[in-house]
Amino acid sequence: MAPGFVDTQPPLSPAAAVPLSAKHQRRLRVHDPRLSVVIVNYCQWQKTAGLVRALLRSPCARRGEVEIVVVDNNSTDGTAARVAATSARLVRETRQGLGWALRRGLEEATGDYLILAEPDGTFLARDALKLLAYADDFNVVLGTRTTRELLWSEANMGWFLRLGNILVAKMLEVLHGGPSLSDCGCTLRLIDRASYAMIKPHLSVGGSHFLVDMTLSALAQRLSVIEIPVNYRGRVGVSKITGTLRGTLTTGGRMIALIVGHRLRPRRGRPR
Repeated sequence: MAPGFVDTQPPLSPAAAVPLSAKHQRRLRVHDPRLSVVIVNYCQWQKTAGLVRALLRSPCARRGEVEIVVVDNNSTDGTAARVAATSARLVRETRQGLGWALRRGLEEATGDYLILAEPDGTFLARDALKLLAYADDFNVVLGTRTTRELLWSEANMGWFLRLGNILVAKMLEVLHGGPSLSDCGCTLRLIDRASYAMIKPHLSVGGSHFLVDMTLSALAQRLSVIEIPVNYRGRVGVSKITGTLRGTLTTGGRMIALIVGHRLRPRRGRPR
């Protein structure tokens, strides 16, 4: 089975996989595309290719309702030529870092809803649709990987990482009046286009702690945010962020500094 957003079940239509509202189903028929999925590739095309193939096999993609944006973040593995062989769209970001690459992908995406995803095989396709099921009621839908019942045995979420994610997320929740949060670094998330336009001027991070910056900016702009549990499986390869203790502590420290810094220097958002 190819790595990436791959389910063990045959591809299902969105309506069959997740009970979407009538409003969502009407949009599904009239918008082209209505979803943009942003994937960052940095010298890991084997992993990214699995996700791209899985998305292109989905019923939505065959109807032209899913746009796949692959961000080449200075890869040396022939990403451009390989993406050109698919219907995915390639964009380049020369500034090195997860945050810079995701921001470039968000800027280039054209869908009504923008989904950020990891290409490393840790998430399931049905969980991306799960995010969409909440889009009528919330501007931003975050995934959480810390729910024990959805943690696969091979997942890179031992007690130290899990506890760290929960504690930093709770710090963000308490200091910034957020919703109930239990994961500070889950890439899998959705934001609608209008909400992204609101937070875009306030995004400032180009590194691996960008996801916290995105959440803080959404809360500062008084956007409605919810976190939902998603499956978290074993990844393909080693994480460039949490693959070592040093990387984990560095990223965690930057997240904490950002959360505290925003509290000391709050950004003025729009009133409800």
